Amino acid sequence: MKVLGINGSPNKNGNTSLLIKEVFKVLEQHSIETELFQLGGKQVHGCTACGKCRELLDGKCHIKNDAINECIALMHQADAIILGSPVYFANVTTEIKALIDCAGYAMRANKSLVRKVGVGVVAVRRAGEIFTFDALNHFFLINQMVVPGSSYWNIGIGRLPGDVLTDTEGMQTMRDLGENMAWLLNKIHK
Repeated sequence: MKVLGINGSPNKNGNTSLLIKEVFKVLEQHSIETELFQLGGKQVHGCTACGKCRELLDGKCHIKNDAINECIALMHQADAIILGSPVYFANVTTEIKALIDCAGYAMRANKSLVRKVGVGVVAVRRAGEIFTFDALNHFFLINQMVVPGSSYWNIGIGRLPGDVLTDTEGMQTMRDLGENMAWLLNKIHK
């Protein structure tokens, strides 16, 4: 089994990455393979609704969107997907929004995400985390993915890189999320 974590933060080693890696630690203890894809900070383009992906049914975006297509290819191979985003003006980053729109449109056409496991992870400084978490979950639910819960919302609080490590409850939430993902993946793939 393989879990793909997608870091939507332009800060490669920031709080969002640390939260995803905390979930990874637990998954790896259960012998589940993990891979982190750095999407944040890459050149991406949002969906233009050209319809080419629906016409060809190849599960990829047909505008010049190399980072998005690289990510989509990895999503096809994964059994579970973690979308991680910091809060930007009470929502996801531009890169994650582009992925949601492009991958959502292209991958829904051939139902390639149906019954895969999906979880959102949010790094927040002060507010807007629920809207961001909600946006991530909408992507999973419209694609008929299975969304496990945790002991609280999948949120870590911190401003500067590394600050989430001092959010005791947030880090425990990530570990609980990892346990629930591992349990669910093992049930699905028995």
